[in-house]
Amino acid sequence: MRLGPRPAALGLLLLCAAAASAGDAEELHYPQGEHRSDYDREALLGGQEEVDEYVKLSPEEQHKRLKSIIKKIDLDSDGFLTESELSSWIQMSFKHYAMQEAKQQFVEYDKNSDGSVSWHEYNIQMYDRVIDFDENAALDDAEEESFRQLHLKDKKRFEKANQDAGPGLNLEEFIAFEHPEEVDYMTEFVIQEALEEHDKNGDGFVSLEEFLGDYRRDPTANEDPEWILVEKDRFLNDYDKDTDGRLDPQELLSWVVPNNQGIAQEEALHLIDEMDLNSDRKLSEAEILENQDLFLTSEATDYGRQLHDEYFYHDEL
Repeated sequence: MRLGPRPAALGLLLLCAAAASAGDAEELHYPQGEHRSDYDREALLGGQEEVDEYVKLSPEEQHKRLKSIIKKIDLDSDGFLTESELSSWIQMSFKHYAMQEAKQQFVEYDKNSDGSVSWHEYNIQMYDRVIDFDENAALDDAEEESFRQLHLKDKKRFEKANQDAGPGLNLEEFIAFEHPEEVDYMTEFVIQEALEEHDKNGDGFVSLEEFLGDYRRDPTANEDPEWILVEKDRFLNDYDKDTDGRLDPQELLSWVVPNNQGIAQEEALHLIDEMDLNSDRKLSEAEILENQDLFLTSEATDYGRQLHDEYFYHDEL
């Protein structure tokens, strides 16, 4: 069981589906626990079409595009890539593709192609019908009530994202709805929504007990289950930065809307550990080109996808 803020209704369904498929992906990636190095390129380039395109690139063209990417990562132009530069680039890559995905979704949701996604269109795309729950009437069925709550939260976030009070969301507002972590004016709403759900005593903070939710230790058990120990560790070491035993609004935000900074830093360190041949804790172009396959199966190039995206290798970026 994984604790955490509940996503929007469809997000919850997608999360369940992702969890199921993640096990299959893990088995393909690490059969019998052994890393299969070619899996990254096959599975993470984006699909068979991207794999075919990659294969068609000549070694010369691969080197040309890769060198261009290395040059852009090297912010201070000193000829070396540091952990900070790699981490910043990977975070930028994450954001770029999140925005590209949102833009593609916007077109799918905008059924009448008027440049705006209405709440009606959003429901049609998500559920194939318009759902309208009474905000003040709880449902008897527990599952239906849970869905009602999630749907109403979706609607509130939709309304908050709609800054111009028009009938629907334009592209910028739609991005704010889909990715509130990327938009400043959504921050306060996200924090308040989390407090409403988790701050049971109304003191403006989330305690460890509130963080763990409805969990109660089995009186017959000698210790908490493993997943609770993991969650407690996350609370104490990842979120409660001032170690006061509770999450303030800013600490709460790092839990509710985690950014990609930690993932990017881990990947940057991994690349340096694997590719730094002279132990100076930074990567030269020569070191990267000598380990090209590793670099192309990492987050630094989005597993090679950046070599097919002019946004990253074009000189004018």
